[in-house]
Amino acid sequence: MSINLKRRFWATGLILLFFVGWELFCVISGMSDLILPRPSQVFATLVQRFPVLWPHILQTLATTMLGFVLGVALGVVLGAIIGVSRTAYDTAYPLLIGFSSIPKVAVVPIFVLWFGSGTVPAVLTSLSICFFPIVVNIATGLATTEPEMEDVLKALGASKFDILWNVGLPRTMPFFFASLKVAITYAFVGTVLAETVASNRGIGNVMMTASSNFNVPLVFAGLFILAGLGVALYVAFSLIEMRVTGWATRKNDFAAA
Repeated sequence: MSINLKRRFWATGLILLFFVGWELFCVISGMSDLILPRPSQVFATLVQRFPVLWPHILQTLATTMLGFVLGVALGVVLGAIIGVSRTAYDTAYPLLIGFSSIPKVAVVPIFVLWFGSGTVPAVLTSLSICFFPIVVNIATGLATTEPEMEDVLKALGASKFDILWNVGLPRTMPFFFASLKVAITYAFVGTVLAETVASNRGIGNVMMTASSNFNVPLVFAGLFILAGLGVALYVAFSLIEMRVTGWATRKNDFAAA
């Protein structure tokens, strides 16, 4: 058995051991379902209610991906501007840090006031919470371009746009993909946050309704769904990262897959 296969075997075993320990703890301690349901109850609820949950899963996933794509586009543009312009850095960075420091639960009512309840506030909340890591990492990646290299390219007749397009942006790829993996988890947080406040669809709304009805296993089923979606997208971006930026990272299991 190879080292990589052993490592995956042990990782899977530890994850299963976590759920077994959770189950045994609930059974031995007599823990009430209203406080902490057993994993077996959560999975049974998930299987039983899956036909009803499926449209809500699609709604949350679509809303998250739309907000994420828009956030990435905005983050790349702002990051590129901030990374190449000292004036833009001095002006925009304090504003971005200030906006990022605002709890997004305080922003959702404003989006509802402007656009009404539904999908739009969820998309905007997802966008507003996930674009900041993109901006920071793109700007940081551009800032790592050596001044000597820029001087050489300028001496060869390259314009600022040529340097940005052919050297700066490719150099940001490791930073960019690292930020994508963080941003996608933030995007889910923003979507679910908005769905609990201003939507009648989505996993966030399902969890809020289940909580009000004291259906704790359904609440945990929603958490498991969100965790599964987040892990799946994280792995997908990790695979893409290893294919695109393998030159900048050490080879690992993803690169060898």
